[in-house]
Amino acid sequence: MNESYKELLVKRDKGMKETLIRFVSVLPTVFFGLLTFMTVNMIFFIIVIVLGVLDYFVFQWTDIEYEYLYLDKEISVDKIMAKTRRKKVMTISVEKVEIMAPEKSHQLDSYRNRQTKVTDLSAGHDLPDQKLYWIFYEGNQKILMNLTEDFAKTIKGIAPRKVFMD
Repeated sequence: MNESYKELLVKRDKGMKETLIRFVSVLPTVFFGLLTFMTVNMIFFIIVIVLGVLDYFVFQWTDIEYEYLYLDKEISVDKIMAKTRRKKVMTISVEKVEIMAPEKSHQLDSYRNRQTKVTDLSAGHDLPDQKLYWIFYEGNQKILMNLTEDFAKTIKGIAPRKVFMD
């Protein structure tokens, strides 16, 4: 039996949207904090506490990593929020994959215009040792992932006609 095990951690970049959300959530907290110190008002203090808790959750939701785990013909994807909480996102069966290829591969030309559900489980762009790969899964889903060459080769060993690395 051919059992392979690979693990890959991909940190999602904080884009302009995430930075703006963080800034907008911290701004009222700082404002009400200053008002609390200037007026020594208990209501402002309670507002600062509530906004601080809200900021905590905003920072959790905007600091995301994905962990890809390949084991026994399945890719399991977990979402790690702020390095403290883990949530299982999906399990991809390699047998149900139609095609897996780098984003700019000509192998995807016949698949590009498909209107399917897109699931982005990537950093958002190529990383120094990782390429963006599109996975067309079960005919109704497109999955975008960052994979290393070693990770892709492992999957290619199981499904050589479905996985392209060009």
